[in-house]
Amino acid sequence: MKLIPTLVTLLFTTSFAFAGAGAKVTPYAAPDVDGIDQEGKAVKLTEVYKANPFVIVYFYPKADTPGCTKQGCSLRDAHSDLTKLGAKVIGVSHDAVAAQKAFSDKFTFPFTLIADTDAKVIQAFKVVQKPNGMASRECFLIKNGQVVWHDAQASTDKQAEDIKKAMEEVK
Repeated sequence: MKLIPTLVTLLFTTSFAFAGAGAKVTPYAAPDVDGIDQEGKAVKLTEVYKANPFVIVYFYPKADTPGCTKQGCSLRDAHSDLTKLGAKVIGVSHDAVAAQKAFSDKFTFPFTLIADTDAKVIQAFKVVQKPNGMASRECFLIKNGQVVWHDAQASTDKQAEDIKKAMEEVK
């Protein structure tokens, strides 16, 4: 009977060994998908993966809402640190180009926001979609074209902190 409490303790501590609510995953190829950014320009994610040692792709339900703003501002405020670590940040939501542009401009986001109105990027990453088409709040860390960390319940105000910890873990 002593084995059960030991296993429970082991499972509990192991589940919190990684950054935030996220965890390392067995590396797999990051999705080869294209999107449209807040400027209306095409973004080929495979080119982004090739050009950056780390790529952070985070998903949020709706631009300019309280939680999504906290999440984006967390990444904006840490952008310099993330860039120094070799990371490129890309945000994705189901919003239209104009909404993404307004959101980016209002909060001076120094990174790309993808207007995924057709949900191609959301579906390629297998992000949970709400009945209205909105993405759930999730985050992926991609290293050299491979997804190495996934946070299925991404934080709002601590998103950047969670990612920095994850980057340290997957070096």
